[in-house]
Amino acid sequence: MKSKKSNKDSKIFLTLENLLKFEWFSSVVNLGTGKKKSNSVLSGRYASRLRGRGLDFEEARPYVIGDDIRNIDWNVTAKTGKTHTKVFTEEKEKPAFIFVDQSPTMGFGSQNKTKAVIAGELASIIAHKIKKKGDRIGGMVFTGDNYDLVTPKRDSRNIIYFLQKIVDANRSIYNPKTFDFEKSLPEVIAKINNVVTHDFVVFIISDFHRYNKAVLQYLSQLALHNDVVLIKVYDPLEERLPSEKLVVSNKTYQINLNVKNRQLKEKLKASYEDNYKRFKSELEKYKINIFKVNTIDPIQEQLIEVFSNYKQ
Repeated sequence: MKSKKSNKDSKIFLTLENLLKFEWFSSVVNLGTGKKKSNSVLSGRYASRLRGRGLDFEEARPYVIGDDIRNIDWNVTAKTGKTHTKVFTEEKEKPAFIFVDQSPTMGFGSQNKTKAVIAGELASIIAHKIKKKGDRIGGMVFTGDNYDLVTPKRDSRNIIYFLQKIVDANRSIYNPKTFDFEKSLPEVIAKINNVVTHDFVVFIISDFHRYNKAVLQYLSQLALHNDVVLIKVYDPLEERLPSEKLVVSNKTYQINLNVKNRQLKEKLKASYEDNYKRFKSELEKYKINIFKVNTIDPIQEQLIEVFSNYKQ
């Protein structure tokens, strides 16, 4: 009985022990999309092509005026009869910043896990993946009426500290609180901008329950000098109403939900899809990527599918 209860609790509340278990997944799964290091924002470090001496030889290309003659590839030049120069790849640091939403709307889950639990698991996977590349990692945990900011550091203890902040926020997610998202947003973004300067990869994990111009404005500013990736966590019940009767409850109350109106169901589904498509379309204008993860299917399988098709 105790193990069953523990398993049920893990679908509603996060623990540091469970989050740390996701380190194995970051080790055995390649979240990249291609052979080149720069093809994946999860690769930790990004590659810049230099016409000079670097770390790794990448290719030979025709010589152009201004190239360093010391980099001439004499073997290719002899074979082709045309002067070629070597191009190298240099590794540069790509610090990561992970924003994790643990506000009240994230506490919902209809069948398997809550959105908040999935968000914590995603943050753990990303953090461990980037840690293995040796880059600095930090983040922010947002609770709706407050936040915890963890400065990026190249230290395993910093990741544990960050994950513990997520667990702490998750444990209080069902406590009554009132907050004004629009008013809190400028302060939150200002704090992020103090840390995230340029050449960061920024992951924002949320249900993006609120699509508005203010959100897009701040995201576009953040994307000017950084790579920004949004991960929308959603529950299928938000996407479409069920055909069968449903009991919805919180700590205190419960209601029976039985929507028989087919047109209403279709209208709600279309509205949900249209809102997401419009939001995604706006993000694409600023070269911001977004993908969805649900609360039902195993998170590992979803990430493998997403990143096997992901195009930066």
